[in-house]
Amino acid sequence: MVAAPPTEDRPELALEGKRIVLGVTGGIAAYKSIEVCRRLIDAGAHVTPILTKAALNMVGATTFAALASEPPKTSLFRDQDPIPHTTLGQAADLIVVCPATARVISDYRVGRSADLLSATLIATEAPVIVCPAMHTEMWNHPAVQDNIAVLARRGTIVVGPESGRLAGGDRGEGRLASPESIVEAVLRSLGNQDLAGLKVVVTAGGTREAIDPVRFIGNRSSGKQGHALATEAWRRGANVTLITTVDRSIPSGIDRIEVTSAAEMQAEVQLHAEGADIIVMAAAVADFRPVSVATKKIKKADGTPQIELEPTEDILAGLGKSKRAGQILVGFAAETNDLIENARSKLLRKGADFLVGNDVSAPGVGFAHDTNAVTILGDDGSTMEVTLRGKDEIARAVFDVVGQKLQSLTQSETG
Repeated sequence: MVAAPPTEDRPELALEGKRIVLGVTGGIAAYKSIEVCRRLIDAGAHVTPILTKAALNMVGATTFAALASEPPKTSLFRDQDPIPHTTLGQAADLIVVCPATARVISDYRVGRSADLLSATLIATEAPVIVCPAMHTEMWNHPAVQDNIAVLARRGTIVVGPESGRLAGGDRGEGRLASPESIVEAVLRSLGNQDLAGLKVVVTAGGTREAIDPVRFIGNRSSGKQGHALATEAWRRGANVTLITTVDRSIPSGIDRIEVTSAAEMQAEVQLHAEGADIIVMAAAVADFRPVSVATKKIKKADGTPQIELEPTEDILAGLGKSKRAGQILVGFAAETNDLIENARSKLLRKGADFLVGNDVSAPGVGFAHDTNAVTILGDDGSTMEVTLRGKDEIARAVFDVVGQKLQSLTQSETG
């Protein structure tokens, strides 16, 4: 029996206890750093902002004083601490520069101590994330690209800019990455890296089996749990392929493949499964599909159609039969009654290592909800109940169990 995660009334905060220095420079995108600060605080981090002189022309120190864990630092010489850059650099678990202008990128590359932020950057051994934001022509300049390449080779994490509308009204590459992407990079950098370097395949969403060009047979799956699982695996260092039927946001580092039907999902799973270390089949794959699909919309005036069904591919069972030694397979079972009995039976039939079962008839559980409650069954007879909580926490619990299995496999191999 594995110990359950934190209780519902005391959810785990992903960044609790982590000290993060948030460096804000004078780009127009500085306003987005306010949202980044809020999200880091919400995740439990202790955030100390450093605002450059130019940043104060874009955003107010009062705003960060209200949102952050402590008032923003703005100068090397106007602080009670005589060496604030050293104090901040040594105490930080991570430094995030958001936005990172061409100037601060250049200063950091050459080790130039021009202000409190650049001094802190070269006075720390903590990981550093830079989030460039500038006009397209500046971003594409060879000097800027060379500076970014040098920082990346040194181990700096670069959350690259996006394409979109820029200051001045034109469009192009150079727009600051979204706050969601920046915070995800923080979570990956500071999180448990027990899946680092492993290949993880996750399926998500409900398949749609066409009846005609308009109608389909489907289910109520929103894909939220599958996407949360893919995100959690990515945060833990894995190389993640997400095969999904729904359009939901995910970290940019995840390889996303969109499918619609069970047949399309099976084809993509087969393509990526052989090289995977972990496969998580969280998708709600339709059990049946129409034998034939009408080429035109079926009209009501033509009477009630007789739709003959045939079974779809049993993707999970196929994976169980072909699973190689050391590969971990996780299945899901959405039930409305006799949860443990039905889930245990499915676990044994499909040849999975774990089966995650949930009672979708319970309040707040399963389809379309932001919360879930599951029981994780292992092929060794173990059972772990995870009470109602956010789907990201459910994903964390699933990969905690998978991580323990990986650890035991590694120990047995090394003897």
